[in-house]
Amino acid sequence: MDILLQQIINGLVLGSMYALIALGYTMVYGIIQLINFAHGEVLMVGALTSWSIVGWMQQSMPGLPGWAMLLLSMVMACAVAAVLNFCIEKVAYKRLRNSPRLAPLITAIGMSLFLQTVAMVIWKPTYKPYPTLLPIDPYEIGGAVITPTQILILAITVMSLAAMVYLVGHTKLGRAMRATAESPNVAALMGVKPDFVISATFVIGAILAAIAGVMWAANYGTAFHTMGFLPGLKAFTAAVFGGIGNLAGAVVGGVLLGLIEAIGSGYIGDLTGGILGSQYTDIFAFLVLIIILTLRPSGLLGERVADRA
Repeated sequence: MDILLQQIINGLVLGSMYALIALGYTMVYGIIQLINFAHGEVLMVGALTSWSIVGWMQQSMPGLPGWAMLLLSMVMACAVAAVLNFCIEKVAYKRLRNSPRLAPLITAIGMSLFLQTVAMVIWKPTYKPYPTLLPIDPYEIGGAVITPTQILILAITVMSLAAMVYLVGHTKLGRAMRATAESPNVAALMGVKPDFVISATFVIGAILAAIAGVMWAANYGTAFHTMGFLPGLKAFTAAVFGGIGNLAGAVVGGVLLGLIEAIGSGYIGDLTGGILGSQYTDIFAFLVLIIILTLRPSGLLGERVADRA
């Protein structure tokens, strides 16, 4: 039972990071029906930017508390990621909004590979040890343990979902987002600026990805130029799992996917004598994607809608 409880905690933490990334996927898809496969690389840039800033602060301001370094580096990482995603939308996607869906999809994959290469040139293709900035003494819960960093990840995910729900449902920008998602042309006639709304959506998604990247690096203690690819792919799986275009669905899908991975690779791995251990953890994520796309393509919380004429 202790093993199961520990894997549940690990799964909630992992799923929370997937949920943060999936929120960015689902917001962009909800507005312009685009799968931004470069989203994981935005996470990577945020993590490496934070690593660089923390290293600089440790040298120039050694007396600064670890939590302050983490906060300041996260703010700077969010700013860099927001500018990057804004430029990606303007340069790579804007001219392809009315193109066949295959064109922006290929462009997104190309942008992902381009960002990985640029990051490799800037930060070098080596693993960077991310410094421990928060206390490491874990809290014990019924025989399982959870660290302050993991508690912070869970809290950030809850606050991010609440903020996104409030933004979309109770602000002027949120109303503009919903109008643009329904019909950009009609929204423009009503005074909404679709270009601004789409850019704002990319910026918000980038901020969420950067936060996830910083917390991913802080939790696992490392950052590198390809670190965003697999989490980005799994977060896309989580968004589809929960119902892409649905904010609550992104979080539910992310948390459930994290739980499935953690329990599948840990608890089930022990029961099978290691046959389905941690080295096969990716199997569980993509097996879920296959099953969901087969049985319920709209996802757990997605709505079944008829094709438009």
